[in-house]
Amino acid sequence: MTGLLGPAEIRELAARLGVAPTKKLGQNFVHDPNTVRRIVTAAGLTPDDVALEVGPGLGSLTLGLLPIAGHVHAVEIDPVLAGALPETAARYVSADADRLTVHRADALRVAAAELADPPPTALVANLPYNVAVPVVLHLLAVLPTLRHGLVMVQKEVADRLVAGPGSKVYGIPSVKLAWYAQARGAGRVPPNVFWPVPNVDSGLVAFTCHEPPRSDVPRERVFAVVDAAFAQRRKTLRAALAGWAGSADRAAAALTAAGVDPGARGESLTVEQFAAIAASAPAGTPTAK
Repeated sequence: MTGLLGPAEIRELAARLGVAPTKKLGQNFVHDPNTVRRIVTAAGLTPDDVALEVGPGLGSLTLGLLPIAGHVHAVEIDPVLAGALPETAARYVSADADRLTVHRADALRVAAAELADPPPTALVANLPYNVAVPVVLHLLAVLPTLRHGLVMVQKEVADRLVAGPGSKVYGIPSVKLAWYAQARGAGRVPPNVFWPVPNVDSGLVAFTCHEPPRSDVPRERVFAVVDAAFAQRRKTLRAALAGWAGSADRAAAALTAAGVDPGARGESLTVEQFAAIAASAPAGTPTAK
């Protein structure tokens, strides 16, 4: 894997474009080629994969993906960075540059139709810290062709995404990601591989997509139960789901019908149990937005 950007190339490219990383867009650019190699290797891409990268920035990871994947969709919200990425690819990995499609778009609003040629099979990205979880969940919701992925996020967020029932950090992100995929931690990334240097470690999260736990209940209804359960996570589910169900008694009835102890707390439930509660929901219960 050659043609990668080091610290000198990153600074030169940023200066030429007049780019300064901004906290608003959560921009921290990777300038360590070995970290890029590590991410691409851990992603397990094959030439049959169509990679989706969110927030490519100056192109560090993009240049690592292009020689491996069959095609790369890069979604970048910054117009200057989006405009410069094809030229960077042509300069550093000219033989593979025609595999790149750049989308000047907000990843939180991008739709499947915009990424249909060819449809992505793998999400591989250094995600902006401030929108990492919403981006992952949105893309999994709108892109049914995704089969697997590897994302780099803030270490604390990585721990939450891969947590299981009973963990202190198990919560809404953990359950919602489990609806779509099986996730695991894939390692820690130190701050000094980024420019600017963040004040936290990053973590790699690998996931493999699977069918939803149940096909007879809409995702939105399940997620409404999850949101309600963790909004008051110290309360028993009977109390925490009272507003969702219409009363504590109605919540208890739904929980009992689902085979869940009304005295349990959300942090002890699997995604399958949340789905069972949603399937037993009283008429008129809300769905997640």
